[in-house]
Amino acid sequence: MSYQTIYIIILSIVIFGYLIDLWLGYLNTTTWSDLLPEALKDIYEEEKYREQQLFERIKYRFGLLTGALSFLLMLAMLIFGGFAMVDSYIRGFTGSPILQAIAFFGILGLAADLLSTPFDIYNTFVIEQKFGFNTTTIKTYLFDKIKGWLLAAFLGGGILALVVLIFEKTGAWFWILAWGIVTFFTVFVNYFYTVLILPIFNKLAPLEAGALRDSIEAFAFKTGFSIRDVYVMDGSKRSKRGNAYFSGFGRQKRIVLYDTLIAEHSPNEMVAILAHEIGHFQKKHILKGLIISVLHTGVLFFILSLLVGNPSLSMALGSLQPSFHIGLIAFGILYSPVSLVLGLGMNMLSRQHEYEADCFAAVNFNVGAMQDALKSLSVKNLSNLTPHPWYVFFNYSHPTLLQRLAALDKCRGNDV
Repeated sequence: MSYQTIYIIILSIVIFGYLIDLWLGYLNTTTWSDLLPEALKDIYEEEKYREQQLFERIKYRFGLLTGALSFLLMLAMLIFGGFAMVDSYIRGFTGSPILQAIAFFGILGLAADLLSTPFDIYNTFVIEQKFGFNTTTIKTYLFDKIKGWLLAAFLGGGILALVVLIFEKTGAWFWILAWGIVTFFTVFVNYFYTVLILPIFNKLAPLEAGALRDSIEAFAFKTGFSIRDVYVMDGSKRSKRGNAYFSGFGRQKRIVLYDTLIAEHSPNEMVAILAHEIGHFQKKHILKGLIISVLHTGVLFFILSLLVGNPSLSMALGSLQPSFHIGLIAFGILYSPVSLVLGLGMNMLSRQHEYEADCFAAVNFNVGAMQDALKSLSVKNLSNLTPHPWYVFFNYSHPTLLQRLAALDKCRGNDV
């Protein structure tokens, strides 16, 4: 296939992807209403619903702006050979393929982050502030940026250097060895996330002794869940939004609660939320997700090994000198339709897992508490409870609240 044909395919994928996003966003606007829908009357109050709809409109308009600018920037990079310009500039400083790749992605990543920062600041300190979510200080925001850059340079740069080294030295064995390296890193991060990475950004402390801890430990014992500790994270330093999640496996498995979640929910609701997270573990959802991710990575590296060395990929982006890093950019765009299809499958699986974890909480703890917790979370986060079905299909990893409430009603006395 000629590089001109590859260029046209790349351009078409970028344009088509943007148009799909526009179409889905528009479909979602067709479900907006100034009147509180009948199905939401026991969830939202009239005034709170109007606030949610205003929040939805502002987010949509802001997303249109940022999406359009990102799309135009990508078009400019493709049409005017921006990737080739960066590649040519780097080659003037070093002939090492490893240093070229690190510098290439470092420059692109830093430039993208700096360009998006004004919009991120506006979203954080204007939109999120307007609706009472933001608690981030300028100091916290700046330190998060710096720590994020350092982490990306250290971990991202290190993995990239290893992958390029393997590509340069091993030839046909590249995809297997690179797959092994990335798999090791994925498992390592999953195992040690709350021990090594999370503390860089947040403080963790064991949940204090008391009624809530006693209730959680009693439920864990009842369901045969071995728990070393439940941790509370200082999420309130950045946002009033609440969350809880399960991380790690084996001796390093942890349940992490945001302090905002504890402050805004009753003990019964908190145990229901924890029951949901324990349900994910007991149903082996985390293990299944990890296995699928590892298999997907293997397929990706195999296809990459077949294509990345093709000079036509680099030439399609305007570079006359083939390289791993610029070929990787072209491959990433070409692979995006495959990623979209796989992502749809993963979203469907994730939504099914959410139903199963909900049902586990309903059967093993209390269905009413689980429903109340979901309603409370949705209202506090100003969630859109009536998104368009196609928007849900493409973008949602969780079912909508109304779908989850209906499924929970069917779970009374029945496990899945």
